[in-house]
Amino acid sequence: MEISNEMISRLAKLSRLSFNDEEKEAIKADLQNMIGFVDKLHEVDTGNVEPLLHIIPHQNIYREDRIEGHISNQEALHNAPVH
Repeated sequence: MEISNEMISRLAKLSRLSFNDEEKEAIKADLQNMIGFVDKLHEVDTGNVEPLLHIIPHQNIYREDRIEGHISNQEALHNAPVH
């Protein structure tokens, strides 16, 4: 996919940004590099690769709930400002 100056202008308008000509050329080159990289990724044969759902193989590890020290309602309200 070729990035045109019109496309850069349209993206700038959609994002409500303004760029001078030098910045537009730099953005154009960056976008072209990104699209080229994605095109290379499309060429990789992933037919025999299993999908990765999560990097860490662990499930959530839960612990039993424990009721520990607590404060009474009066103690909690003691910290609240008086209205």
